[in-house]
Amino acid sequence: MSEATEASAQPAKTRRKSPDGASSTSAVLSSYVGNNAPVFRDILKMFVPVGSTVADVTWGKGAFWTGVPDGLYEVKPSDLQMGIDCRDLPYEDGTIDALVLDPPYMEGLFRKDTGHMAGSGTHSAFRERYSNSQATAEVKDAPKWHDAVLDLYFKAGWEAKRVLRNYGIFIVKCQDEVSANRQRLTHIELINEWAEDFYCKDLFVVTRPNKPVVARMLKQEHARKNHSYFLVFVKRNPEFPKRIRPTANEARALGIDNPQPWPDDALLSGGVVADAMGTLF
Repeated sequence: MSEATEASAQPAKTRRKSPDGASSTSAVLSSYVGNNAPVFRDILKMFVPVGSTVADVTWGKGAFWTGVPDGLYEVKPSDLQMGIDCRDLPYEDGTIDALVLDPPYMEGLFRKDTGHMAGSGTHSAFRERYSNSQATAEVKDAPKWHDAVLDLYFKAGWEAKRVLRNYGIFIVKCQDEVSANRQRLTHIELINEWAEDFYCKDLFVVTRPNKPVVARMLKQEHARKNHSYFLVFVKRNPEFPKRIRPTANEARALGIDNPQPWPDDALLSGGVVADAMGTLF
């Protein structure tokens, strides 16, 4: 067989299909330098459909929401100042689409004497909103120090499981800390504790833009924490716990099969959003 005949007998090569979608430099990244608002905005945009009912159960002054346009969600704010404990919410089972939890993640807010509590000075508003400026009563065999922080998170997570619908989004802010000279990786402790009921879908890192001041340090044993985390969980369907997203039939039953898109960034109120934006790296 001649070379020309052999070449013509070979099947023509098919062109490899190009992936769908367009090239972009505006993808949401996992790490920010700045404040919480732009990260929270991106989390909502990625994971929480417009029109969802969102319970922010540690509302404080609503700082997370400064970059979110009004009217996109049905927001239910609550905190201790409003008389609502994140561990005992006034919502029916399975009625919330997304829940935001940002409790005090410093062990210094769990002290039996207000004189020894953290959160004085410039942090007084934080202490007032998140611990009600009250000392923690000493209870026999109750967890202390960092374990008291975890106890609050764990119980709030169990309550979130109750009020969230299946495949609902659970957004948690936390920070690792050194307690009693031991490294405590809070974000890992939370992921492990909730693994049976929640799938950890994503993790975002927020780094402080300013350098923290360390007072009265004799010898540094651990790196000073200047970053915190947003953890994004999906509530598992107990009937199908290995699923991490609803099927088409489940989505229709939940009313989330046709989510509305977020408005274009150009249509958002520039002043509010621009003031909230941080820096990506």
